[in-house]
Amino acid sequence: MVKVLLTGGSGFIAAHIVDILLQHGFDTVVTVRSEEKGDQILKAHPNTKQKLSYVIVKDVAQDGAFDEAVKSDPPFDYVLHTASPFHFNVQDPVKDFLDPAIKGTTGILKAIKAFAPTVKRVVITSSFAAIVNPKKAPAVYDEKVWNPVTWEEAMDHSQVYRASKKAAWDFVEKEKPNFDLATINPPLVFGPVVHYLNTLEAINTSNQRFRSLVQGEMKEKLAPTGNFLWVDVRDVALAHVKAIEVSEAGGERFFVTAGYFSNKKIADAARESHPDLEAKLPPTDATDDFPANIYGFDNSKSQKVLGLEYRPLKQTVKDTIDSLLVIGV
Repeated sequence: MVKVLLTGGSGFIAAHIVDILLQHGFDTVVTVRSEEKGDQILKAHPNTKQKLSYVIVKDVAQDGAFDEAVKSDPPFDYVLHTASPFHFNVQDPVKDFLDPAIKGTTGILKAIKAFAPTVKRVVITSSFAAIVNPKKAPAVYDEKVWNPVTWEEAMDHSQVYRASKKAAWDFVEKEKPNFDLATINPPLVFGPVVHYLNTLEAINTSNQRFRSLVQGEMKEKLAPTGNFLWVDVRDVALAHVKAIEVSEAGGERFFVTAGYFSNKKIADAARESHPDLEAKLPPTDATDDFPANIYGFDNSKSQKVLGLEYRPLKQTVKDTIDSLLVIGV
């Protein structure tokens, strides 16, 4: 039986990856920060206890954090590494972001090389942040584009996350381990939250705009959209699993996006799917800040190689709001 280690098992994307790994028949071990989180995951999958277990990794930035986690009998065949911080509550760019992101990524790659020689491929959750050039956008964004941010620029809080995403490729190039690498690069990730791991206060950063919308915080004025590309979390999760199932995915980056959106488009879709929320939504004639001239995108590699078929925005809006209502909007 094929065995997979999934890091950051209680994270937004990872929670959906767990479901797909089990559906596809993989023996799955997740890393979590605490026994409580691990038990929550097991309790939510009561019929798969023979196929699902967890190990505790309290701090991914610690030296040797993953050394014991990657040791297994029977041994692991693949590793999906999703454990990396993404939030804007940055006090110390190095301590809060760069160390966990870079040390966590290189740490697990070192551990796999040293203690898990059976691993054939590592798939890492990267980001559109590793592609985007906020100073000068290309005509079309695709996997060939790299964010040009330097370490010094990364000390700027807004740039921190972007600077942490190239470390894995550098490791593989220099260390030449037995495994190959694939990365999944999504922009803003929307979609349903899993109720057993979430409160309204602790939902992922990208979904917070949905919470604000349905709580009436945008009734008077829509918040600026910011980045205009998005993807559904379930499509991102499937991309991770496909990246270990499809041999051609090795050595590739995958720009995983469903396309454009704006907060106005989300609000309009919410009005259509949940008319009972009308009193909390912005007016129908609210200004749409979607730009007339916007960069292009090319997601064709993810469709051709991984076979992804992207969910439409309306479905994601409905399902996301439904999931927020379950945890108590």
